Amino acid sequence: MNMNDYQKRALTTFLLRGHKNALMYLGLGIGDEAGEVQGKLKKILRDQDGKMLPENVAEIKKELGDVMWYVANLADELGLSLEEVATLNLEKLASRAERGKIVGSGDNR
Repeated sequence: MNMNDYQKRALTTFLLRGHKNALMYLGLGIGDEAGEVQGKLKKILRDQDGKMLPENVAEIKKELGDVMWYVANLADELGLSLEEVATLNLEKLASRAERGKIVGSGDNR
């Protein structure tokens, strides 16, 4: 499945599409789901000394899918396709790598 197909399918399950608070809902949802990924990783570090087990991978995979769903719908609310978001990101990273700026901080490096 390509990214734009995923986005179209994700849109079919977004009940607040076009709602006045859709952007807020989606932005908060990304943070919430990313936090769930972080929580699972934290517990693996604490309880398993960082050893990743197959069941951990399966659970994190589900949470990453939830992050993707929110990103896909937020992009749509902003009039963007996932393909253009992903393409721009890869171009930005390639430019940083070419200029020796892949490490460091700041959006405009």
